[in-house]
Formats: sequence, C-alpha cells, structure tokens
Amino acid sequence: MAQTTLKSRSKNTYKPRLGRQIREKIIEFILFLAAFSSVATTVAILHILIKESVLFFQQVPIVDFLTGTKWTPLFINPEYGILPLLSGTLLSAGVALVVAIPAGTIAAIYLSEFASSKLREIAKPALELLAAIPTVVYGYFALLYVTPFLQNFFPKLPGFNILSAGLVMGLMVIPFISSISEDAMSAVPVGLREGSYAMGATKLQTALKVVFPSAISGISSSYILGTSRAVGETMIVAIAAGLRPILTWIPFEQGATITAYIAQVSLGDLPHGTLAYQTIFAAGLTLVLMTLFLNIIGHFLAKKYREIY
Repeated sequence: MAQTTLKSRSKNTYKPRLGRQIREKIIEFILFLAAFSSVATTVAILHILIKESVLFFQQVPIVDFLTGTKWTPLFINPEYGILPLLSGTLLSAGVALVVAIPAGTIAAIYLSEFASSKLREIAKPALELLAAIPTVVYGYFALLYVTPFLQNFFPKLPGFNILSAGLVMGLMVIPFISSISEDAMSAVPVGLREGSYAMGATKLQTALKVVFPSAISGISSSYILGTSRAVGETMIVAIAAGLRPILTWIPFEQGATITAYIAQVSLGDLPHGTLAYQTIFAAGLTLVLMTLFLNIIGHFLAKKYREIY
C-alpha cells in the first residue's frame, strides 16, 4: 500500500516537471528563432549584395570603381567612379556629426547630472520625439526653412546644398547620441560621484572628469551609432542636397550620397539585370562595408575604454 502511494506521488510530481521542461524547450526554441532570424536576414542581405556586385565588377574594374571621379551610370557614356557619392556621403555625415556630437553630449551631461528628476522625465521623452519625426519632414524642413535662412548669410548658397541637409540631419541624430549617452552616464555608480564630491570637486568637474570618462564606453558607442545613422540617411539628403554626384568637399555645393542614388535608381524604370541597375548593389555593398568598418572601430574603442576605466 505504501509503495503504491509513493509511486502515485512520484508520478504526480513528475508530470508538472515534464510539462515545465517542455514549456522551457518551446520558449528556448522561440528565442533561438528570434536570434537566428536577425542573423539570417543579415546573411541574406549580404548574399544579394555580393552576388549582384560580383556581376557588376565583372564588367567594371574595381580600381576604376574606387578611384574614378565621375559617377554617370545612367548617361550615354557611363562612368562608374564611386568617389563623388562617397564624398557627398562623408561630407553630409561630417556636417551632421559636428552638430550632433557636441549637442547630444551636452544634453546627456545636463540630463544625467544637473536636471531634476521631474525635468528629466519631461525633457528626455521630448528630446527623443525628434527621432520619431519622419525623415521626409526633416528633408522639406531643410529645403524650405533652413536653406532660405542660410541664404541670408551666404547669398550665393544654392537652393540644394549639403550644408543645410547636414545641419538638419544633425538635429535628427541628436536623440540617438543624447539618449544612449545619458543612459551610460546614469549607470555610473553613485559612489564615484560621492567620492569626487568628498575630494572637493564641483558638480561640473565631477561630470567632466569622473562620470564622463567612466561612461566613455557607452558614449563612444552612441557616437558610432549616430555616425552610422548619418551615413545611412536617405530622404534628407535626397530632398535638400540635390541629386548631382559631384566630387566636392565643400558643404556649400550640391551633392549626392550613396543612399540618395540608390533611392533614385530604385524608383526608376531600369530593367533588372542591366549594368546600370547593378550599380545600386555595388554602391550598397560599399555603404555596408563603411558601416561595418565604423562598427568595428566602435567595438574596439568601447573595449579599450572599458579596460581603462
């Protein structure tokens, strides 16, 4: 009788345990699919870009592609030098970062170290709303408001220019830098701040010489993310900077970026499989490699500063 009771009890305890293990396996499999889907999507994108780019480079030498100073793939006498698109991309992103990095860093320091909790709860979501505005709205804001404003100071500034596009793009990137940087600085232990105050440091000195260096790993990551966001922006530069691929390093002139060119060609009527159509994959692969290079730099910078601090 006692043995029967023990067996029934063991069976009753075994069934819930088995059901829990099955549920955990199902959840584990779902989480694996979620992680695998992101990796698979990245691999699929790279496969398409590389496959089409190989066909493109079979007809266009890669040296001419990387060193050519004219980009006219849709003309009667096509030229396939990517440098004009690269210069437009880097120049517009550079103007954006000149605005976004100082402004985003200052905003993060203020929200983390100086703002009251009530003000932080209001200001941070309001600042992050800038990231929710559609980029096409930013583009027309740059074209219709920022450019006429700049023309008051620079009368010869053309209607389409890289400067206004870069400035507005910098406003769009500010929330990415400020939000991540503020989170990184808020994660710095309170003991470091209290130790700095105990040594007689002011709030500003503590923020700049203690909190900022301690959070430099996350802050540098925000800079890299902002740079990648600026490099990959499409609509602002397509609307406000013009679509003329000119090799220039002067922001007062027109220019075209890699993303703007891809958007321009993708909306056209070019037949699939033609050399002109394959240029968007070669340009896209170049952009992916640029972003990958930036992410690698950000990874090593974060690792280096994490070891220091």
